[in-house]
Amino acid sequence: MVGRPRAERRGFRDRAEGGQRLAERLKHLAGTSDVLVVGLPRGGVPVAYEVAAALSAPLDVIVVRKLGVPFQPELGMGAIGEDDVRVVNDLIVQAAHVTPEELAGVEARERVELERRAQRFRRGRRRLPLAGRTVIVVDDGIATGSTARAACLVARAAGAVRVVLAVPVAPTDWTERLAEVADEYVTVSTPADFFAVGQFYRNFRQTSDDEVVQLLDRAAARYASTAPTVENGPPVRDDDVEVVFGPTRLAGHLTVPAAPLGLVLFAHGSGSSRHSPRNRSVASALNEAGLATLLLDLLTAREELDRSNVFDVDLLAERLVGATEWAAGQPEVAGLRVGYFGASTGAAAALAAAARSGDAVSAVVSRGGRPDLAGDRLVAVTAPTLLIVGGRDEVVLDLNRRARARLAGESELRVVPDATHLFEEPGALELVTDLARDWFTLYLPPTVPHGARPGL
Repeated sequence: MVGRPRAERRGFRDRAEGGQRLAERLKHLAGTSDVLVVGLPRGGVPVAYEVAAALSAPLDVIVVRKLGVPFQPELGMGAIGEDDVRVVNDLIVQAAHVTPEELAGVEARERVELERRAQRFRRGRRRLPLAGRTVIVVDDGIATGSTARAACLVARAAGAVRVVLAVPVAPTDWTERLAEVADEYVTVSTPADFFAVGQFYRNFRQTSDDEVVQLLDRAAARYASTAPTVENGPPVRDDDVEVVFGPTRLAGHLTVPAAPLGLVLFAHGSGSSRHSPRNRSVASALNEAGLATLLLDLLTAREELDRSNVFDVDLLAERLVGATEWAAGQPEVAGLRVGYFGASTGAAAALAAAARSGDAVSAVVSRGGRPDLAGDRLVAVTAPTLLIVGGRDEVVLDLNRRARARLAGESELRVVPDATHLFEEPGALELVTDLARDWFTLYLPPTVPHGARPGL
C-alpha cells in the first residue's frame, strides 16, 4: 500500500485544523482571564479563531507593518502597529545610514496602509487593548518570521505583559530566528524539510478580507454569549438633583441602576446642558449597561451669559471635581469608581479634573472634544482616555492627535468615518455610544485591576 507523502501525512487539512491542533498545545492558558488571542491577517485569523474558541478567549487581529530600509525594503528597521505603536531597531537604522527624514517618510507611507487595512478588517469594530494582557500572537506558519517578529514587538510596545507566539508549523530553527521577541513559543510541527508554509496544508487557499471580518464577528458573538450579563431592574434613583458643594449649586440629573458598576459624570460643551439629547442618549446606554450617570450643568444660567466662562477650563474642572465629591456622599453611588464623559469644551474640563484627581478618576471619554484646551494638564492625566472624533471634523481631529501625544496614561483615538463634529450622520452617534459604553464597562467595574483588560 502506498502511503501519503511524508509532508502531507504530518500536515493539516486546512487552517481550521491547524488551529484546533495548535489549541491543544495551548491548553495551559485556558481559563486565564487576561488572555487575548490575536491573528495576523489574513491567513492567521482562521487559525486564531479556533485557538480563541478552544481557550474561551476574545479574538482580535493585530495589524502591523514592517518598516523596510528605503534601498532594501526586505530588511526591516522597525515596525508600526495601531494606536501609534512604533518600534525601531536603532542598530539597523545606524548601520544602513537611514536619516530621520527617510525613516519618517517610510513610516508615513506604511501608516497610511496600516490604517487602511485596519479599517477594512474591523469596519467600525473597536480594537481590543493589549495592555496588561497575555497576548497570543497566531499565524498560519513561520516563513521568514518578519511579520511575526513585528507583531510580537508591537504587542509588547502596546503594553502586553506576556507574549506567546503560536503557529501550527515552523522551521526547526524558528525560536533562534525569533529569539527574545516572545516569552513563549508554541508550535505543532517543526519539520526538517521545511521550505514553505503552504507545503504542510492540503487546503491553503487565500483567506479573503470578508472571511476575516466574518470570523471576527462570529468570535465576538460567541464570546459575548459566554460572558456574564448584567441584569438590571428598575433604577433605584432617576431624578433631578441639586449638586451642592461650598457656595456652588448646580443643576443635575442622577440615574442609578440596580447594582451599579460605576459612575459616569457628564461635562457638557459650549451651548449645551444636561438636557443635551446626544449626551442623554449616551447616558441611557450606559444605564442599560449597569452604570450610574450624573448629567449636570457646570455653569449656572447667569454664568452662561458670560461666554468667557464657557472656555474657563480651570473653573469647569473645579466644578467637576466638586460634583464628584458631592456624588461620593450620595449613598446610592458612594464608593463606585468614577469616569468622566466630556463633549467639546467639557472634554478639556474632564481631562483637567482627571489630572487634579489622579487615581480617583478611572476613565475618561471625549466626544468631539477639545482636549487641547486642557493644555499642560494633559501630562498629568493617568486615567485611561478614549478620544472620539468625526472623520470629517478635520481641525478637531488634528487637535486631538496632538493632545493625545501629551497624555501620560493609556489612550486611544477612535475616528468615526464620515462623521462631522456633532455626529449627526446616520449611525454615527450609535457608534460613539458603543465606544463609550465599552470603554467605561472596561475600566469602571471594581473587579478589574487598573490597566487590566477583562473579556468582552
